[in-house]
Amino acid sequence: MRAAWGAAYSAAAGLLGALAACSAKLALGADYLREACAAAAGGEEAAAGACVWLHVVLRVGCVGLVFACNAVMWTFFAKALHHSSSSATATVTTTASNFISSAFLGKLLFGETRALLWWVGISVTLCGLLLLHTASPHTEQQHSEKKDK
Repeated sequence: MRAAWGAAYSAAAGLLGALAACSAKLALGADYLREACAAAAGGEEAAAGACVWLHVVLRVGCVGLVFACNAVMWTFFAKALHHSSSSATATVTTTASNFISSAFLGKLLFGETRALLWWVGISVTLCGLLLLHTASPHTEQQHSEKKDK
């Protein structure tokens, strides 16, 4: 049960890391926010007055989200380290979750696509993650028995 909490915290930390990266991309790339504001207002002409200040407020909000997501992400990662059987398990789970979340958020928010090599790489990472989670952890007693032989 403890390992399940570690995996859940790791997955949440990866998702929050991806959300922080998306927030940073939105904060630094004003074009996304300006286009979203213009689309919501009904066109470039109608949005000229409202979007001048609104995109600045949205950028500041996105910067705040970067810091908030990173703070919560590190909290969840620390909890994942506490509940996982090893730091490698927590780290690889967080990394895989971050990669997958980044792919889906990139497609959803920015229309990005991934190359075949990227999918091969994440597949290899997920296979390694599967091996980490299915391997039985060695207890200290098993370790000392091996040492005595």
